[in-house]
Amino acid sequence: MDQERLSFVALHFIPGIGDYLVKQLVSYCGSAEQVFKTPKGKLLKIPGVGAISAEAIKNGNTFHDAEKELKKAEREDVEIILYIDKKYPLRLKTIEDAPALLYYKGNQNLNVPKTVGIVGTRQATEYGKEMVERICQELAPHKALIISGLAYGIDIHAHKAALKNNLATIGVMGSGIDIIYPAAHKETAKKMLTNGALLTENRFGTKPDAHNFPARNRIIAGLCDALIVVEAAEKGGALITADIANSYNKDVFALPGNLGQSFSEGCNKLIKTNRANLFTSVKDLEYIMNWSASTNAVTQPTFDMTLFDADEQTVLRILKERNAPVMIDELSFKSSLAPSKLASLLLTLEFKNAVKSLPGKMFALR
Repeated sequence: MDQERLSFVALHFIPGIGDYLVKQLVSYCGSAEQVFKTPKGKLLKIPGVGAISAEAIKNGNTFHDAEKELKKAEREDVEIILYIDKKYPLRLKTIEDAPALLYYKGNQNLNVPKTVGIVGTRQATEYGKEMVERICQELAPHKALIISGLAYGIDIHAHKAALKNNLATIGVMGSGIDIIYPAAHKETAKKMLTNGALLTENRFGTKPDAHNFPARNRIIAGLCDALIVVEAAEKGGALITADIANSYNKDVFALPGNLGQSFSEGCNKLIKTNRANLFTSVKDLEYIMNWSASTNAVTQPTFDMTLFDADEQTVLRILKERNAPVMIDELSFKSSLAPSKLASLLLTLEFKNAVKSLPGKMFALR
């Protein structure tokens, strides 16, 4: 068994060590395996690590559970994608609270050029279902990946409409990947495995408890380039997802609805309060996102390194190697640059259009 993968899952399973700290530990120590070999005194110097966490790491009590989990994943044809893997969704890496690992089943590339989240009420009206169908039809030329939550109502209609229009679709689950919820959607979930995937951050056997769904919503928001809210009441999961997407600087759209209709209130309020763009057709999305059906290629930033001084080149290499946002304190640690000097250097790189600043004091290549 791959010792690094085993160590990463064992680290993730330690109670009290959340996603952020797992990523912090692996980044500072160089690998998950090295985290367990690092002396307790050095662990305590890593931001966020306290005495209890350091002691739990040194105990290594979670290796047995991690080994069982990896073996079960192999038997169930489930892939556990670690934050450090190339297959991990790059869009999720830009958010501070991204899952440290994901359980994945299907055949879908998670890093396609265009992704659209479609969410809404569980009490979908005929109008809502019709609009979902139309959205997927209009998105077909873009070959967009459709993301939703496999729930009743708008979610399941989004998955079905995507499959009908030959669009790949991903269902993000609030349970373990071995527990399809609701059970009535098992057949659709099975079809999604041939043109899409199922995805969750939860361990095998995790029940669909209420507290898992707001966490699930952040993954939907993080995975999509644009989020479309089709129908929503004044309060509910769809509005939570929209708020999260806004906090991630994603483009949010909402379909207007009739005044006085309960499942139009949420969408109309999002538009009225400027928390969503008005959506009347995919042309609105194309305009805001600057999409055309012909732009379906992923472009990677390239730089002429001779235009940058030695310290700037060091920072750019770190960002390029990670191919994901990096926190400023980690950049300082890895580049051996003083925080004050690094802050000035990053500002210069922003002016040179080489680096962009992200929420949470994180930086990435532009």
